[in-house]
Amino acid sequence: MNLRVLVLITAVGVALTLSAVNFYFQHKWYDVMITFTATLVVSYIVFYYLIEKYIYSRIKLIYKLIHNLKLGRDLRDALGEHVSANPIDDVEQEVKEWAKQKKSEIDELRKQEKFRRDFLSNISHEFKTPLFAIQGYIEALQDDDFDDRELARQFLDKASKNVDRLSYLIKDLDEISKLESGEIPINYTKFKINDLIKEVFESLEIKGKQYKIKLVFKQKYDDGIIVYADREKIRQVLVNLIDNSFKYGKEEGNTSVSIFVLHDQVLVEVTDDGIGIEEKFLPRLFERFYRTDTSRSRQIGGSGLGLAIVKHIIEAHQQTINVRSTEGLGSTFGFTVELAKQNLPFPHIPVLKS
Repeated sequence: MNLRVLVLITAVGVALTLSAVNFYFQHKWYDVMITFTATLVVSYIVFYYLIEKYIYSRIKLIYKLIHNLKLGRDLRDALGEHVSANPIDDVEQEVKEWAKQKKSEIDELRKQEKFRRDFLSNISHEFKTPLFAIQGYIEALQDDDFDDRELARQFLDKASKNVDRLSYLIKDLDEISKLESGEIPINYTKFKINDLIKEVFESLEIKGKQYKIKLVFKQKYDDGIIVYADREKIRQVLVNLIDNSFKYGKEEGNTSVSIFVLHDQVLVEVTDDGIGIEEKFLPRLFERFYRTDTSRSRQIGGSGLGLAIVKHIIEAHQQTINVRSTEGLGSTFGFTVELAKQNLPFPHIPVLKS
């Protein structure tokens, strides 16, 4: 409803009221018609002037300010901006949209604040654990005064391991911070993903034997599958996922890697037959420091940032990572990488089925 229609309705209402009063006392239709017409005209002019000057013009100004401030414009520009002929509806719509946007921003800020509190709490705990251990071993050495050299050597070895743990934690924190800020660039190259998997298997073979876990990569993946990604970062993804399968696998178990060629992507899956993960934990699995089994995780070690780093690397490639798991049966982590274009100077890439 625009201004003229609003004023006309108001003027008609006033004119009808006065005409009814006139008819009640005069009972003359001629006087009633004159009263109605005169009142309608005068009321329309007066109301239009008053509403336009003291209400509508200010609503227009409010609309200009809201609309332009939403766009981040300067106030001086806002005051000179043209607005539509019906600013009341526009103001209502703008305010609703603005309120919705601000509510969304407030909700997001609350989430970030909760994340910040959780993060500070987690990082404080992660640092305190090795620091207190180191402090305890040093105090024990000071009290013993190195009289028992064998015990002193054991304490020094344990302190050294906790120093290493702190070093890994700081290194991983620095890396994940750089990944988030984009300081670490993605150096795309073309390489054979199956050759990289074999290299990773060779580098982790001894560690797998320590955990009594067998690494499995089927022969049918010997044909070259060429992808376009950052080779070293994908290596880190594979190492972190396989290392994770060692920590939560079972003795005499298996960790296998499978490859599936999709339309323009390659899906790589790392599967273990370990303890598995409860479904309720899966949505938070890639959060920093999140551990599904705290006591077991502390015994195993690690910074608690491995899966978070994996997620950031894959997302930096504009690809996806997912997990599926059944408690007691094992877990499968799958991530995608871009398949190299066939028109690049490489041999034909076969489409594999697993």
